[in-house]
Amino acid sequence: MKTAEIWYKGNLRTNARHLRSGEEIISDAPIDNHGKGEAFSPTDHLSTSLASCMITIMGLKATQSNIDLKDIKGSLKKEMTSNPRRVKSIEIWLTVFGNFSDREKEMLYNSAINCPVAKSLSPEIDQILHLEFAD
Repeated sequence: MKTAEIWYKGNLRTNARHLRSGEEIISDAPIDNHGKGEAFSPTDHLSTSLASCMITIMGLKATQSNIDLKDIKGSLKKEMTSNPRRVKSIEIWLTVFGNFSDREKEMLYNSAINCPVAKSLSPEIDQILHLEFAD
């Protein structure tokens, strides 16, 4: 079964629909690559997918291990390079809320850095994770 349908809407914009849920996302070319920058660029989606995957896998690991994970909040910075134009690095800051043992913190960190998106990206992309724990 297919996952999504994507349409070119003109002016360097695409619209994608997740076939199972009907949810949609828009992509625009960034300003530094002839676009309007009115939505996430495809490389923004790539970077955000990494952070989302890390958070999802940490949540899954917490559930499987009966860890009381209250919340996770994060942000990221993507850096591009040219020749060829590509993502050079993705730096992610995550704050995990809850009371965790050192073993649980290590388990959550390892879950994040080994998420499927992290393992699918080229090793040429620097993946930097700053993980903070807060009550």
